[in-house]
Amino acid sequence: MSNSELPPALARAVGGAFYLHGDDLFSKEEAVRALIAVHLAEATRDFNLDLLRGNEIDPEAMASVLATPPMMAEWRVVVIREVEGLAGSKHAREALLAVVAKPPPGLALILSCTVPQGSKAKFYRSLAKVAQSVEFKEFSEADVPGWLMERAKEAHSVDFDADAAQALAAAIGTNLGVLSQELKKLAEFVGDRARVSAADVEAAGTRLPSQDRWRWFDLVGERRFAEAVATLGVLMGQGESGVGLVIGLTTQLLRLGIAVEGGASQLEAALPPHQKWLAKTVARQAKQWTRHEIDAALADLLRADRLLKASPHTDEHFVEEWLLATMARAQARAA
Repeated sequence: MSNSELPPALARAVGGAFYLHGDDLFSKEEAVRALIAVHLAEATRDFNLDLLRGNEIDPEAMASVLATPPMMAEWRVVVIREVEGLAGSKHAREALLAVVAKPPPGLALILSCTVPQGSKAKFYRSLAKVAQSVEFKEFSEADVPGWLMERAKEAHSVDFDADAAQALAAAIGTNLGVLSQELKKLAEFVGDRARVSAADVEAAGTRLPSQDRWRWFDLVGERRFAEAVATLGVLMGQGESGVGLVIGLTTQLLRLGIAVEGGASQLEAALPPHQKWLAKTVARQAKQWTRHEIDAALADLLRADRLLKASPHTDEHFVEEWLLATMARAQARAA
């Protein structure tokens, strides 16, 4: 992540206090490294970079480090990771907030924090208010293919086919650190071709699932219900849960509904940043659906979700039942 690739809130920021928080540890750490690079040259880095951890340093030592001026450079950078480790000490909280509110000249203070789940502590709200704050939200599974395609282009000048990104995401999951390493390996594997296909992902040694979940959702979107029924067992055998598929199907149908009502442009505006690439594909699928069918399918999914949580039947039973009911409506419409 270069300076130009930092989040917009940080792209032009120089000096002062930066509060990086959220559950996306990979992107947060990349932002820490990019901010260090923005402020320090290699020649003076050893003199002007302090790396601290909130659960290890005492308030007095922290105050001393923060008050130290730059040496032979414009900036001194202090990185405090695990800032949540300071939250239990009133003295530490007050000392840190005082510096964040009024950083001394020449200081770039980078705070990396993972707020404990459910915490409503004022300390974290205060940091977000007075510092230059960016939240790095945890990636969902739906975000990963888009992130892979963007990352491949930005970091390696490689085009990543959508089905290849979906296959790699299905094989590895949401661990961005591992995915980043796989991207680097694949960029080297394709060489001058500068384009990665699903076949390349498999040829490079990644063990791909027999049926990836995104392609399965597309089968439903394309109204290829018989194929979705036929491959449902494969999908469940790979560890998918009925509740997870119901959530994914609900998301797919809501996207289709937006596209039915407003077309690709309205859907693209509604999608999160790493999912906007889906708009054209879903809009094509939406041409085969009516609003009534989508409403009925969503109502059936709500029923399936309730039954999944209360019935002794298998997850596959209720998802298959939903597919068959949706297919029956499609056939009745075509008759």
